[in-house]
This record gives sequence, C-alpha cells and structure tokens, in this order.
Amino acid sequence: MASNANHNPYFVFKLSLLLSLLNFSLSQTDVVGAPSPSSDSCNGIFLSYAYSSGTKLKPNDPTHQPYRFESVLTVLNNGDEELKSWRVFVGFQNDEFLVSASDAVLADGTSLPANVGNGTVFAGFPMSDLKTAIETAGDLTQMQVQVKLVGTQFGVAAPGVPLPKSIQLANDGFICPKASMQGRNEMQVCCTKDPKFKSNVTLDEEFLPRQSGDLTIMYDVTRTYDSNYWSQVTISNHNPLGRLDNWKLSFDWMRDEFIYTMKGAYPYVVDSTDCIFGPQGQYYRELDFGNVLNCERRPTIIDLLPTKANDTTLGLVPKCCRNGTILPPSMDPSKSSSVFQMQVFKMPPDLNRSELSPPQNWKINGTLNPDYKCGPPVRVSPSQFPDPSGLPSNKTAVASWQVVCNITQPKGASPKCCVSFSSYYNDSVVPCRTCACGCPSNTARTCSTNAQAVLLPPEALLVPFENRTTMARAWADLKHRTVPNPMPCGDNCGVSINWHVLTDYSRGWSARITIFNWDETAFPDWFAAVQMDKAALGFEKMYSFNGTALDLSGVNNTILMQGLPGLNYIVGETDGTNPEKDPRVPGKQQTVISFTKKNIPGINVAAGDGFPSKVFFNGEECALPLVLPTNDSNGKGSTTVLSILVAVLVLIMVHQ
Repeated sequence: MASNANHNPYFVFKLSLLLSLLNFSLSQTDVVGAPSPSSDSCNGIFLSYAYSSGTKLKPNDPTHQPYRFESVLTVLNNGDEELKSWRVFVGFQNDEFLVSASDAVLADGTSLPANVGNGTVFAGFPMSDLKTAIETAGDLTQMQVQVKLVGTQFGVAAPGVPLPKSIQLANDGFICPKASMQGRNEMQVCCTKDPKFKSNVTLDEEFLPRQSGDLTIMYDVTRTYDSNYWSQVTISNHNPLGRLDNWKLSFDWMRDEFIYTMKGAYPYVVDSTDCIFGPQGQYYRELDFGNVLNCERRPTIIDLLPTKANDTTLGLVPKCCRNGTILPPSMDPSKSSSVFQMQVFKMPPDLNRSELSPPQNWKINGTLNPDYKCGPPVRVSPSQFPDPSGLPSNKTAVASWQVVCNITQPKGASPKCCVSFSSYYNDSVVPCRTCACGCPSNTARTCSTNAQAVLLPPEALLVPFENRTTMARAWADLKHRTVPNPMPCGDNCGVSINWHVLTDYSRGWSARITIFNWDETAFPDWFAAVQMDKAALGFEKMYSFNGTALDLSGVNNTILMQGLPGLNYIVGETDGTNPEKDPRVPGKQQTVISFTKKNIPGINVAAGDGFPSKVFFNGEECALPLVLPTNDSNGKGSTTVLSILVAVLVLIMVHQ
C-alpha cells in the first residue's frame, strides 16, 4: 500500500505541498529576527536599513558599473498604538534597480522589478498593520516586519557601502529625525508621534477612514468560500475635470489567484495556460480550465459595451458596461463610476473563507486621459450595498479595501492635446508648439525639433500639419518673415484647440473656441475646460455649447463646456471630398463665448487677460503656446481671421 502511494502523483503533490507549508511556517518564524539593541531606547516606530552584501555584475563598465546589493529594511512598532498600513520612504541614491522585496510592495503601485533610484515608498504586504508589544505580549511576529531587498546599484564598489540618503516613516502624524549610523553598514531612526497632528481616527476604530483622491477603487468581497470568493470592484471618479475613456485596469495577484468568471467587465486576454501548466492546475485537478477566464499574474481588465448591460451571463451589474467611459461628477454624476464583479479562486495555504487578500500594484489608464498613480489597497470598514431583494435594508460586504489614485504627470511624458491662439487684432495665428505632444523618432532630414513654430494664416488651422507647409511659407513671404530651414516639426497632437479673441469693447468681450479632432477615434460625451485667472468671473454665456462656471478648491476661475444634447459627439478625422487631392478633414465643434467686464476692474483682454492660462480636453491638460498674438498698431486683421475661419468651417460642414 505504501509503495503504491509513493508512486501516486497526486499523493506526491499533496506531500510536497504539506512540506512546503511547513517550510513556509518555519521561514515566517525565522524571518523576524531580534531587533537591534538600539531599538530598546525607541518608544515610537523604529526603522533600520542594513546593507548585507553585494557583488560586481556584468558588464564591466568603469563609468557606470553595476553591483548586486542585498539589504534588510526593518520596521518595528515600539509605540502604544497599532500602526495601520505602515509605509516607509527609502531615499535610494545610487540609481538602484529593485528586483525583489519580501513582505512589502511599492506604494505607488509599480510592479517589481522597478527603477527606484530617486527613492521610493514601501507599503506592507501581506502584513500591513503592526501591533504593539502591549496587545501581543511582545510577539515580534506581529510587531515587526523585515523586508529583504535584492537589486542592482551603480557605482558603489567595495569597501564602499551603498546606503540610502535617508529613511523615514511615511505615515501621517509622525516626526522622524535624521537617521544615525550604526557602524558602516546600517542606518537607524526612531520616529515618534507628532503632538501637533490631529488625527480623525479614534483608538477603538478597527479600520482606517476612507481617503479622498482624484479617483478611488473599492475592492469589496461580497461572498466567500474556502477555495474562492466573489469580489465587486467599483471605480469612482471624484475629480471635476478628470475622466477615463476605454479604461484599462491592471493589478498583480500576489498569492497565485486566478479569475474564474466575471460580470460587468472582461479580461483583455482570455487565457488559462498559466494555470494548466502551473501549481493551480496541479491542485485543482478536477476543474475544467477551459471555463477559466484568466490566469495571468497581472491581468488587464476592460469594460464591456452597453449592449451587454442586460446580458444574463456577462451583465446585470449596476453601473457596468459603459464602454470604458467614466465622466467627471461635474458633468454627469450618474456616469462618474463603473462597477464589475469577478469570481477569484485561491491557492494553498489560503484555503479558508476568512483568508482574503486583495491584489496589489493597481494601475488604471485611458485614451487621451490623465495619468493616474495608485496607492496600495488599504483595509477600510466594510462597504454597504442596497439589498438586492428590494427590501429597505443594506447588505454589508465581507471585507473591503480602498485604493486611492491621483492624477500625476510622469517624468518625460508629453501632453496629448495642444492649443493655438489668435485674435481679432492680428491676422496671424500663433500655432501649437513644435512637438507639443512629442517628436517623431527620426527627424534629421525632415524637420527641426528645436525651431519655434511659425505663424500661420487662419485657414491653415483647418488642414492637417503635413498640408500646411506651402501655406506657412507663402504667409511668411507675404509678411516679410524668414522661416527656419528645415521647417519646425508639427505638434503631433490628436486634438488641437483654437482660442480666438473675437471682440473687445468697453463693457464686455467675446471669444471663439474651436476643437479639432485629428484622430480617427471619435469622442462621445466630450468636455473641455479653460482656466482664466481674471476673466472667468465675467463669464456670461456659450451659444453652441453648455457652459458652466466651476469653483475648484475655493477658486472660481474655471469654465466647463460640453456639447448640447444630441451634439456632444466629435467625429474622427475623415477623407476630403476628393481623397486623391483634398486634405483630410478633422472632426470639429465650435462656439462663441461672451464675457462681461462688470466688476472686473483693470482687465486688459489684448494684454493677456483674454487668453486662458490652462486648457483641458477630456481631463487632459493641453500644451499652450509660449507667446500671445501681438496687438498690431494698425488694428487690421479682425475681418480676415473671423471671415476666413468661419466661412471655411461652414463650407466644410455643408459638404459633410
């Protein structure tokens, strides 16, 4: 009998699984070593960063030599209150490239390996809360976490030690002095509570309060079983100018989970290969993996089309199936969130209905939308939902986590839209900046990436950039201006916006805004916004758009605009009437905006008060010109710019 058992593959797998669990348990005990003696004098949160070892790596490069490093980051709670969702900043300074980190993730949602050379914040995972010695009788496994770091640093060879510039607790309400050295290989600091900090968390609260951000993601476990659970994911937009189109959501499973089925959304890739050839396929031997939706460690989720909203298999989830569009609450609160559900299967040792772990390293983005940076999931009080039976009661989630995302501008990222300026007092248009949305990769023989964009005749705004060169040269000759050689590169933007100061008189003034879509993708439910430091207070009316003055953070300087009902759709670029000789035609929308000068003393429209300081399209901030139109002394040009642009626009619309 024993001999047969030893040759049974399932028995062997079970035995190896048992041994691995035993080793896992022992390793967890071994990892938490005794704290440094220096921690005895710390009555707060003790931090230490200890360099363990390092070796030289290939290739040999005297100017930028790589070295492997191994270090241990220790976080110990010696205070009298539980430290919830601990976060520690490590000020790396040697172009470090982090390959692995045990018991922690990067707080900005970046997956490892990652470049952390400018410093990074670590967040605890799976143990995010550190209890006190009082409530655990000094149990270090609950009070302390030791994060083993492995990565590559550049330039610091032995006997040098590649220590960070600083370490400090990133949680609110703590003061951390400058770290002190313990020998050559370790730096330590004791962070204590800030007596001036006022917290809105009471000692008896089990969970941290929910935080605010530009966008939040709730991960609510609604049903749980030993081997799997159902979760509901709610994406909510809170920024009055933020927006997502065709959103894509990704995250990392940290404990070999996989998605069995979904409602209200779908994986970008449907593939169970990683499960079939991985530990999931060995453990769930009776499961039909042909029905499994996704086994990727980092899946990408996309929204469904509205036609699937009432589908009995994929839909029937409130606020689902909107084709990835999440509007700002200032535009339509009912369309400012998106919801989907998924069934998640777990793996040993988490086969218990109370063992629940959310995915980490969340990231969300859209097309022609702002970039978001998301923090780690934070355990919050269970969410409540209306009872599905229709009874006047609420149903509570089993467990809830909140992910907070904020709009950010990645280093080196280019805008996705741009603005041109024109006015009634100058017949030349100040176009979008050269390479406003990035430069083509090879421009050596075609255009200059450094030359300033040349002034254009107004009719040039209506044709693609590649059709403007002849117009620009002829206009420069007419105005006796020189043009650079080679000519400047284009703006390379999918959307451009022209702001034209139309009139200016004693009691008020007006502007015209024209939105051009140079991409083949249409924009349903579009919106734009302008910030005007002085003139926004005088906003009166829009004639072809819906316009609303917004108060953002107590400042009333923003005007939101969107298409009228039935007209809130900007088509994509199309072929001209005769594609062989006519340039392509952009999608466009246009309106006139009127302003009053009443109660706005000292406003000078021509000197700059009539031009926006910021322009947004679908939440993305657009690149502005570096100069304003000059005020010609002869005052000519009003009729030219107005009549040409309007006449050509009308002509194009008639032929469409």
